[in-house]
Amino acid sequence: MKLYELTIKDIAELYRKGEATPGQVVDELIKRIDALNPRLNAFISIDHEHINEQVKKAEQMLKGTSPHPLCGVPIAVKDIFTTKGIRTTCGSKMLENFIPSYDATVIEKLRHTGTIIIGKTNMDEFAMGSSTETSYFGPTLNPWALDRVPGGSSGGSASAVAADMAFGALGTDTGGSIRQPAALCGIVGLKPTYGRVSRYGMIAFASSLDQGGTMTKTVYDSALLLETISGFDPKDSTSANIPSERFTALLSSNLSNITIGVPEEYFIEGMDEDVQKAINVAIETMKSLGAKIMDIKLPHTKYAVAVYYILASSEASSNLARYDGVKYGYRAEGSTGLAEMYIKTRTQGFGKEVKRRIMLGTFALSAGYYAAFYGKAQKARRLITDDFNNAFKQCDVILAPTSPTPAFKLGAKLDDPLKMYLSDIFTIPVNLAGLPGISIPCGFTDDNLPIGMQLIGKQFDEKTILNVAYAYEQATNWYKKKPNL
Repeated sequence: MKLYELTIKDIAELYRKGEATPGQVVDELIKRIDALNPRLNAFISIDHEHINEQVKKAEQMLKGTSPHPLCGVPIAVKDIFTTKGIRTTCGSKMLENFIPSYDATVIEKLRHTGTIIIGKTNMDEFAMGSSTETSYFGPTLNPWALDRVPGGSSGGSASAVAADMAFGALGTDTGGSIRQPAALCGIVGLKPTYGRVSRYGMIAFASSLDQGGTMTKTVYDSALLLETISGFDPKDSTSANIPSERFTALLSSNLSNITIGVPEEYFIEGMDEDVQKAINVAIETMKSLGAKIMDIKLPHTKYAVAVYYILASSEASSNLARYDGVKYGYRAEGSTGLAEMYIKTRTQGFGKEVKRRIMLGTFALSAGYYAAFYGKAQKARRLITDDFNNAFKQCDVILAPTSPTPAFKLGAKLDDPLKMYLSDIFTIPVNLAGLPGISIPCGFTDDNLPIGMQLIGKQFDEKTILNVAYAYEQATNWYKKKPNL
């Protein structure tokens, strides 16, 4: 087996035994990226300039007592996290040449352990999209089928991990942007509880919904990455003052005391037949592992997509007002006055989807419409949250499909925004309620495309969804399948 095919846990074990060095691992991985990235376009930037320095630091730390399990492990980072001295674009022309002067908190935490940041991954522009086709740097392709999307907006991270170009990656999830691409690329994607992971240095899209998380080959690796990047951060006013937990030490395969709720609202007309079959088989597997399965209701689910696109677009309209060509980022040339510079800069600097959402959000916040749209959406968000709270009085975890379909063809939904927005129909409610959710591989279509199952937990109960995901993963072999590249 090649080094790049291993998991984070495997690499840490090789380092512990002295059977590999970070230098060897990075060399092999860079060769893999050089060979595959021109086809897949998963990375926007590779940090060639600082890699040797990171390798030396990791090799020195590995000589010490009890190095961190992530020490010397190369990780990819979605290009939405600020990285000191390394270009951070957010997949946009607006930030094409932006080089931050500081690291995001999650990057700081990884660097502290000796983790190697290998590069920055492609994404939908400003994280607005479900296919990684809105990136200024071109679309990312799905390693399982090069004519298909990898999902979005963290499609670059998903594609890189699935294609063994990174042992794990960071992503962000505002309405499904970690879980949906993880499902479409056959990997594990974990969106933590809102506030569990610091958002400091994570470029904002919709501040009440955005959450950083992990994308890995296994549940254990996700647990390890989560325990490393989570915890209170005084630099983030929305950070929860709850200590990080040793999620890896708490993993268990015992489901005998677990009740899993299955919501009827997540099994809708138009759902792909193969997805439906795979989820039904997964439910039977959970039963065989000792879990109790029960039907539950989440009656306000039907409003989630509409609520999300009002709230997220409104917050985007506010957050993206800072890109005006004055302090940093792209500035249009040839303007005769300030107003013209603003108009030209934002017209040329933003892509079509970002402009669409800014206009939607600005309209929803405008005088005379605020109460009818934004105000009403906030009330509906409360009802969706209450649905989950009521369901969790009966069950420990909620099980659902991650995406209604497997990976769709490139360009299939690009000209139909509503069709594209419905790609996140099963993931959006989790963000609205601020809950943790994990997507794990649970099967394949007849065309050999991955299918993902989503497990949703109570607030700050990542431990339980990780345990249920781990038990299922150990009882099946879906996660071991690799795309034929």
